[in-house]
Amino acid sequence: MTTVIVDYESGNLHSAEKAFQRMAQEVGAGEVIVTSDPDAVRRASRVVLPGDGAFPACRKELFDHRGLFEAMEEAVIWLGHPFMGICIGMQMLADEGLEYTPTPGFGWIPGTVGPITPSDPAMKVPHMGWNDLEITREHPVLAGVKTGDHAYFVHSYHVRVADPAHLIARVDYGEPVTAVVGRDNIVGTQFHPEKSQATGLRIISNFLSWRP
Repeated sequence: MTTVIVDYESGNLHSAEKAFQRMAQEVGAGEVIVTSDPDAVRRASRVVLPGDGAFPACRKELFDHRGLFEAMEEAVIWLGHPFMGICIGMQMLADEGLEYTPTPGFGWIPGTVGPITPSDPAMKVPHMGWNDLEITREHPVLAGVKTGDHAYFVHSYHVRVADPAHLIARVDYGEPVTAVVGRDNIVGTQFHPEKSQATGLRIISNFLSWRP
């Protein structure tokens, strides 16, 4: 059993790698590797797509790696292996991102990635730091996580899902801000679970044990 963290040159993957390796060892989930090899992604039991930066730049980097998206699509959509998107990796699940210029996403979870617009102008964007999760529906990846638990965010845009059934958790930041989305074998977190201490480690552990 192998979990692959996809490396497409979008951010420092060291903290994610260490957190996933730690929890994989605890739950007996096998090997965790960071790779940009499409064949390794295609063979993976689980796929994790992290990301930092702007939506268009991240998409370009991902699709410039020949065959990497196609390998993810085969593993996740065709074979039904569990997938987790983190931060921009979660935003990529949507139909389109509106950061700088309209940019197509994967279309795996219908919706649009738009700017955070707090009702209080004193609330700064980017939304950066700890915030309390509000769980909107149960999901195996959030087992043991409850409303009020903290997660760590750094972002200026968030996913507005087309189908409310795909919203799993949100936070309040002068407006409801999407925190977790999911459907079928796919889940995404806007926050960084690898930086979210006990809550984040629980979510990683749950993902590594998840059998959709």
